[in-house]
Amino acid sequence: MSAILSYLSQHQNSILSDLEQLANAESPSHNKNAVDACGQVLQKLFIAHLGVTAETFPQTQYGNHLAFHIGNGSQKILILGHFDTVWDIGRLTLRQEDGKLFGPGVLDMKGGLIQAIWAVKALKELNQLGDRQIDFLCNADEELGSPSSRAIIEQQAPNYQQVLVVEPATAGNGALKTGRKGTGRFYVHIKGKAAHAGNNPEDGISAIQEMSYQIQYLHSLNAPQNGTTVNVGVASGGSVINVVAEEANLCIDVRVTRLDEAERIHHAIYGSVAKLDGIQLTVTGGMVRPPMERNQASGELFAKAQEAAKALGFDISETSVGGGSDGNFTAALGIPTLDGLGSTGAGPHAEYEHIIIDDLAKRSALLAELIVRL
Repeated sequence: MSAILSYLSQHQNSILSDLEQLANAESPSHNKNAVDACGQVLQKLFIAHLGVTAETFPQTQYGNHLAFHIGNGSQKILILGHFDTVWDIGRLTLRQEDGKLFGPGVLDMKGGLIQAIWAVKALKELNQLGDRQIDFLCNADEELGSPSSRAIIEQQAPNYQQVLVVEPATAGNGALKTGRKGTGRFYVHIKGKAAHAGNNPEDGISAIQEMSYQIQYLHSLNAPQNGTTVNVGVASGGSVINVVAEEANLCIDVRVTRLDEAERIHHAIYGSVAKLDGIQLTVTGGMVRPPMERNQASGELFAKAQEAAKALGFDISETSVGGGSDGNFTAALGIPTLDGLGSTGAGPHAEYEHIIIDDLAKRSALLAELIVRL
C-alpha cells in the first residue's frame, strides 16, 4: 500500500470528524456573518493541521476570501475550493447512513477542502512536500458565480504552474473533470406602451407579444451540435388582465463549450432587435464563467492523475460536464487545470447531498499522489 494512503487511512476518522465540524458551520452564500464564521472554523483547521494562518481578502457584501501558503519551493501549485453553500441554515441536518455522510455542503464542497488539507498534511508528515509551494485559495461566493472572488482568482492564478480544483468528483464513477461548460446569465427588459384592452387597445404596444417573439429568437440561438444551449428560464410581464402589457422581462441561461460560441451568443443577445414598432429592448448580464476547454495541458495533468490512481490500486477516468466552477477562470487563462479532485458522492444542490465516507482517505491520497508527480 502507498505510504500516503496508509497514513490517510489511519486517520480517516479524523478526516471525517473535521468534515463534520466544517459542515456544521453552515455557510449560505448570502449570509456574510455565517460564511465568515465558517471561515474561522476553516482557519482553525489549517492552523491545527498545517501550522499556517490565513491571508484574508476582506469583503463587504460577501464572505471574506482566504488564502493559505504551505512551503516555499520553486514548483508552485494552487488548490482552489469554496466554503459557501446553497443551503439556508437549518435546511439540512448532518447524519450518517449506509456508509454515507449527508448534510449541507458535505459534497459541494467542504469534503474536497478537508481532503485537500489532509493530503498536504500527509505530504508534510511523510517528508514528500519536496521543492513545492502549495497554496490554497478558498473563496466564499462561488455558488453565486464568484462575483467578488473572480478578480482575485484571475490575479493570483498566473503565479502557479498548475491549478487543482477540489470540487466533487463525477457522481457514479468518480471521474475527474477536464472540461466544463461556460455559463452565462442574460436579462432582457421589454418596454412597450400601456392601453385599455377594451376601449383603445390599438393605442398600446404589447410587451408580452414582443416577449413571445424574443423567446423564439433566443431559442433559435441553440446549437446543440456545438454544445451550446440557450434557455429562457423565467418570463414575466404585464400588470392586470385588462391592460395591454407595458413591460416584460426575460431571464436567460446560456451554456457553451467553446469560447467562440460564448462570443457568438453574447453578440446575438445584445444585438436583439424588436419586432414591434415602438418597443424598447434593454439587455444586461453576460457570460459569468468562460468555458473550460480540454486541451493538451489539461490532458497531460489528467495523465499524471491516472498514474497516481494506479499507484493507489484503482483506475480513474475523465469527463466533461455542463456546470461551471472556478476552474473555468484558470483554464481560460491557459493554466493547466484539473477539476473534480474532491469527494465522491451524489446530490450537490439536492436534499440528499452526501459523500461516501470510505472514499475520504482514498480521494485525499489521490490528490497527494498527484502532487508528488507534479
